[in-house]
Amino acid sequence: MKGVKKMGMKSKFKGVLKDFNEFLREYKIIPLAIAFIIGMAAVALVQSVVNNLLMPILTPFIPGGGWQTSQLKLGPIYLGWGALLAAIINFVIIAFVVFLIAKFLLKEAKVSKK
Repeated sequence: MKGVKKMGMKSKFKGVLKDFNEFLREYKIIPLAIAFIIGMAAVALVQSVVNNLLMPILTPFIPGGGWQTSQLKLGPIYLGWGALLAAIINFVIIAFVVFLIAKFLLKEAKVSKK
């Protein structure tokens, strides 16, 4: 009797694994996970380009030279515009790279306006 129960549990487990595998394939979870990981690496790369290449060029034009800690004082309020500037530059570069990938690598057809 014990052997029969084990076989039943094994086949149920195999069935669950088969269903899970079908789920991963049907909803393309694996390529999505790979794209997510590559995207995170691209973000790190773009942040490095901004912090180590672009911002040192802009630093002489920023009063005090410390672009990341640059603040604007409005009465009792301090606005950290240096960090905001870096985030905006990062976003624009990442958006542009995604646009280039979509345009040239994927060669998607343009959506026509109606």
